[in-house]
Amino acid sequence: MPSGQRRFAVTDSVRGGDLGGKRFVVGSLWLTLSIDEAFDRGRNWPNEHASDGIDQEMSGYQETGSFDWYQRYSGLSPLINKYVPKTHRVLMVGCGNAVISEDMVNDGYQEIVNVDISQVVIDAMVKKYKDVPQLRYMRLDVRDMKVFKDSTFDSIVDKGMFDSVMCGASAPYSAARMLEEVRRVLKPGGVYMLITYGDPRVRMSHLKGQDVNWSIDLHVIPRPGSKRAAESSSRVITDPVLLNDDGTLGPQFGLEDPDLHYVYVCTKDWK
Repeated sequence: MPSGQRRFAVTDSVRGGDLGGKRFVVGSLWLTLSIDEAFDRGRNWPNEHASDGIDQEMSGYQETGSFDWYQRYSGLSPLINKYVPKTHRVLMVGCGNAVISEDMVNDGYQEIVNVDISQVVIDAMVKKYKDVPQLRYMRLDVRDMKVFKDSTFDSIVDKGMFDSVMCGASAPYSAARMLEEVRRVLKPGGVYMLITYGDPRVRMSHLKGQDVNWSIDLHVIPRPGSKRAAESSSRVITDPVLLNDDGTLGPQFGLEDPDLHYVYVCTKDWK
């Protein structure tokens, strides 16, 4: 590895719980729901957190049509296939009405749980995919996923959800709460894949600042339709990008480059 560059690794102690995997406690709440019980609970999930800019409920969302933030599955599939085995139970946070989960099923993924804070979106997606057993949808606030037990999911994919949280009121608190919940429901050895427009200067401080054992690999993808995407390049997107010691990218990438999307692959350690 060149001098002055390194991959970031974040270590701290794992939060308490029953190591037997039967029951876990967070605060005063025992999380003992099965995945089916969680869905039953989620159908009547209260709208208590939908007022501070995080709610993605948009009047423009329609039952027909779809919208994929940032990248389509075709652009992300090399990375998703590299880090997320098709047998994994996947959580898609902030799913919206995107088709990425459908595309993943068509590519062989067997179980994807999709959550969004908008009841309008969830109702439409439940109806659309009622005959696709690999896809399940429920209304949920990503800052409060107590319907899921600790270590429920093998992998978590986030395509724009964290960015939405960062645009809302009380962004630092909401971001910390979301990442705390992401860590909690992710199994040891599992990955949280964050697809974002945020470069390392504005994202690493949040990812590194959480009291969790995980390591982070960064990948950079040209924005579809951009000049960078049109240019030929020998760089393979599945190769992690090395960072300078101060967390900045090398000279080949400009600061706040609008032609780039960033993919942070956070792997939860076993200890």
